[in-house]
Amino acid sequence: MTQMSPLRRRMIEDMTVRNLSPATQRSYISAVSKFSRYFGRSPDKLELEDVRAFQVHLVSTGISWPALNQIVCALRFFYGVTLGESVIPERIPYAREPRKLPVVLSPDEVVQFLEAVSSLKSRVALTCCYAAGLRASEVAGLMVADVDSARGVILVRHGKGGKDRNVMLSPQLLGILRVYWRLARPRLYLFPGRNEDRPIDPTVLHAACRSAAKAAGLTKRVTLHTLRHSFATHLLENGTDIRIIQVLLGHNNLSSTARYTQVATHTIRATQSPLDRLSLEVTPSG
Repeated sequence: MTQMSPLRRRMIEDMTVRNLSPATQRSYISAVSKFSRYFGRSPDKLELEDVRAFQVHLVSTGISWPALNQIVCALRFFYGVTLGESVIPERIPYAREPRKLPVVLSPDEVVQFLEAVSSLKSRVALTCCYAAGLRASEVAGLMVADVDSARGVILVRHGKGGKDRNVMLSPQLLGILRVYWRLARPRLYLFPGRNEDRPIDPTVLHAACRSAAKAAGLTKRVTLHTLRHSFATHLLENGTDIRIIQVLLGHNNLSSTARYTQVATHTIRATQSPLDRLSLEVTPSG
């Protein structure tokens, strides 16, 4: 077994005391290791010009913008926190990701998709994603005790940024969950993995999502996040205040939620054009 270097141990300790999630810690360690291997030197011996050269290399490989920015976050943390550098982190630039409009399913497509999920557990989990706007990790981590039927809410633990929040418990979802509970009898986690004391792995849900989209014959690229996008857009189209949607999604900034106004077609169609207030003859009279 390879012995852990003091530098790696220190970075792990720095991340642990700052309550970074295990997934983020693995991602950051992997990124710094990749950086180190590229130059064949310990990362504390590498400087800003090396970081720049590494970023140029990554871009040349066709790396996605989110993956590149994850590595930037890791290097900023490594230099700023673990090495205590004050200047270098700010000079490591993030990639500017082109903002694309989110893919949204129509209500009929949501039904078509969910009915195509073959496994009961995955179908109910994906239904939760749409019914409450949950992320993959959030639905996977739901516990039986998090469903509060008396208050009509679901407690989402450790959402993005480690924050808890409450989301609505739809009466229809409650009925589905009750049927599911009678059939599956989950004890601790609402959607357990093979080991009942562990939650389902999100990769299982991602695989179920891909299979269902194909089985339903949907031409749109459907992911678990598509269900969250559809949840927000359908709420907006039905007249829910955007600030309430912001709270339900767990967004820090309203600007993150406001992007759904660009795909809420019912809202767009219902907005009166200023042209409709004019009395205008396009074709010449006479």
